[in-house]
Amino acid sequence: MMIKRAFLTLAGTTALALTLGTGAFAQEVTLRMHQFLPAQANVPKNVLVPWADRVMEASGGRIEIQHFPSMQLGGTPPQLIDQAIDGVADIIWTVAGYTPGRFPRAEVFELPFTMSDAGDMSAAYWELAEEQMMDQDFADFKVLGVWVHGPGVIHCADPIETPDDLNGVKLRAPTRVTNKLFTNLGATTVGMPVPAIPESLSKGVVDGAVIPWEVTGALKVAELVENHTEFDGNAIYTTTFIFAMNKEKYESLPDDLKAAIDSQSGADFSRMAGAQMQTDDGPAREAALDMGNNVITINETDAAPWRSAAEATTAEWIAEMDEKGIDGNALIARANELLEKHNTE
Repeated sequence: MMIKRAFLTLAGTTALALTLGTGAFAQEVTLRMHQFLPAQANVPKNVLVPWADRVMEASGGRIEIQHFPSMQLGGTPPQLIDQAIDGVADIIWTVAGYTPGRFPRAEVFELPFTMSDAGDMSAAYWELAEEQMMDQDFADFKVLGVWVHGPGVIHCADPIETPDDLNGVKLRAPTRVTNKLFTNLGATTVGMPVPAIPESLSKGVVDGAVIPWEVTGALKVAELVENHTEFDGNAIYTTTFIFAMNKEKYESLPDDLKAAIDSQSGADFSRMAGAQMQTDDGPAREAALDMGNNVITINETDAAPWRSAAEATTAEWIAEMDEKGIDGNALIARANELLEKHNTE
């Protein structure tokens, strides 16, 4: 019986080895994954590292993915996309707007009061990327996923209830579109990557910042400002992300290892990543409430002056797209079609 069991074990091992190919139990490819947040933040913890673990498992252990958080490979967050293109890193996660104007079609999902569900919008973003971006905006790298975060929130030293409350407020915003939005709403906007927010708040470089709830815990924002303004219904803004791989590195892999990466990437992964970010908003919001902070919720009626003031941002964006030879109105129409499609799935 023991001999039979040993034979069956060996047979199973041999079959697995034949399935995976030579070196099935030895790592063959090491990939370096680089991003700007600390390892304990929600996106690395709940999206990026689990993705890497699934790829390593799907490859039968032949791919190893090393995670370098907090820009440990050097450079600054706006340099991440070029690090993927140039091979400084094999895989990166970044904010599309950290390189302003470089990914114009992705900006359609950052327009004000467009997003209500991050999972649905991320699915729409992926589909529009496949239709219009892969051979244009994203031609220089292999796209693994694209998504957006949950509803954007204004975190500020003073309470913000109306657009007039933003007058004179120095406010950090993440992207070209959101800088334009909050400038039009009356704030003095300051562009900076997420990691710079805590020091800038503590030193008074800015009075507030617009970020989703989910990242406030890692940045300790609720300890630095006491007022948080959120919106019912559609969010005042969101931010688009790109998860990308060096194209030459991907193309150099054997087909089965490409398949291992592809099996964990794409449309379903993009939807999941966006949905996960919105899910992670909840605990961070509760933590701010537990600290006694002031959470202001703008209902849809009271949001009317915000929406009216934000219309200029959309109009300016359409004009800018038209100048680039991109039909801005058509892009918005297609994005809305895809949002409606994925909102009903």
